[in-house]
Amino acid sequence: MKMYSAWIITIGNELLIGKIINTNASWLARRLTLLGYNVNRIVVIPDNLNDIAETFREAVNKNIDIVISTGGLGPTFDDKTSEGLALAFNKKLVINEDALKMVREKYVRKGWKLTESRIKMAKLPENAIPIKNHTGTAPGIFLKVNDTYIISLPGVPVEMKVMFDFEVINILKKRASKYYYSEAELTCKGLPESGIAPIVKDVMDRFKNVYIKSHPRCSELGQLIITIHVTSFGKSRSEADKNVSKAVAELKELLGKLGGKIS
Repeated sequence: MKMYSAWIITIGNELLIGKIINTNASWLARRLTLLGYNVNRIVVIPDNLNDIAETFREAVNKNIDIVISTGGLGPTFDDKTSEGLALAFNKKLVINEDALKMVREKYVRKGWKLTESRIKMAKLPENAIPIKNHTGTAPGIFLKVNDTYIISLPGVPVEMKVMFDFEVINILKKRASKYYYSEAELTCKGLPESGIAPIVKDVMDRFKNVYIKSHPRCSELGQLIITIHVTSFGKSRSEADKNVSKAVAELKELLGKLGGKIS
């Protein structure tokens, strides 16, 4: 049974210069992971047409199952996601009548004119399907290329999140993951990270379906505390939970024997 792969593409110069924290990527990565998808790449690219096209094309060439992008769907000159998608797959950029209806309704309600820059948000690659934007103006884009689902959402976090929860979820049901995700954390005091590294490697070698990552930090008193994050995917909820619980039990026993205080 195949585990579906996912890429997250975040578009915007403001991300690359550090002016905006990339909260969209972390939020989407968490949601996709909890839904059972294997997020194996997060890419940040500028508002550059060729970079956008190249990144989408690479995802399709690598047979990625789900690609979700954020940013670049607005009315300004540097919003180039739709055009980049069209360029990537040699499609015409056309006014999508359903998207135009969505945009028109937003502005008519406010008594504003439908200018060229606003009509721009209704220009989609041919054969694309617009995604309803509940809180903003720019529609999202759903485009299937070969076996890859491409979903483009606005960069405004509240718009992106609402669209994901109300619209994207329904799209993902057509390619719902058959895997389940489980995780657990434990903390270890009294041992350096170099001391627990062999234990972590040993447990991972013996529990093939588990991934373990250690994260060292210091308390206010300067004491080293290591958080150990244990994750697993399984073909059922119980299988994923069992993978994690077995690995956690083994870690507690082995680290305890070394003198670590585990909680």
